[in-house]
Amino acid sequence: MQPLHYGIVSELIGAIEQQGAVTESLLIITGSMGAGKSAVLGEASDILALRHISHAAIDLDGLGLAYLPSAASSDDVMYRNLQSICQNYAAAGVRRIVLARAMEDRVELESCRGVVLATNTMVCRLIASIETMQRRVETRESGLAQQQYVARVSKLNAILDRARLEDFVVVNENRSVSDVANEMLIKAGWISA
Repeated sequence: MQPLHYGIVSELIGAIEQQGAVTESLLIITGSMGAGKSAVLGEASDILALRHISHAAIDLDGLGLAYLPSAASSDDVMYRNLQSICQNYAAAGVRRIVLARAMEDRVELESCRGVVLATNTMVCRLIASIETMQRRVETRESGLAQQQYVARVSKLNAILDRARLEDFVVVNENRSVSDVANEMLIKAGWISA
């Protein structure tokens, strides 16, 4: 059985191909909750901006954060939002996109690739110890679902271990976010050392 958003993604791919919007490079930052995806995304964007490398930095989870009143999937809306954003950036001349999201399976990865339509895609997995990631999540999430999120860290990490979607891994523990982002961008071939 195909995921609910499969049809939407196929529809989006057709629309994007018609318009000819193709991204040169897509760098996906994946990792469990608390791995530092959002922080490294922001730092990577700062590093690229300081080097005058045009790009867009997108935290994909934020594009689907909703409670919808109908049977529509928030992933469907998220991918439609991503399509719109990519079209807007392409119209502005942006050909590189850094995107943060925990990609749990190949279908999700291919959905993302299909919407962005990059000629070159690299997936970086950020890793840290379970304890470190749980501590980060506990510190960051102070609301009602805090314990659910903390418990999800190890479950999501195991899912990502099995999926093995990454092209390379970067350790994000006991070092600065600048070092982590630099290593990621160098390994992706976006900057040189």
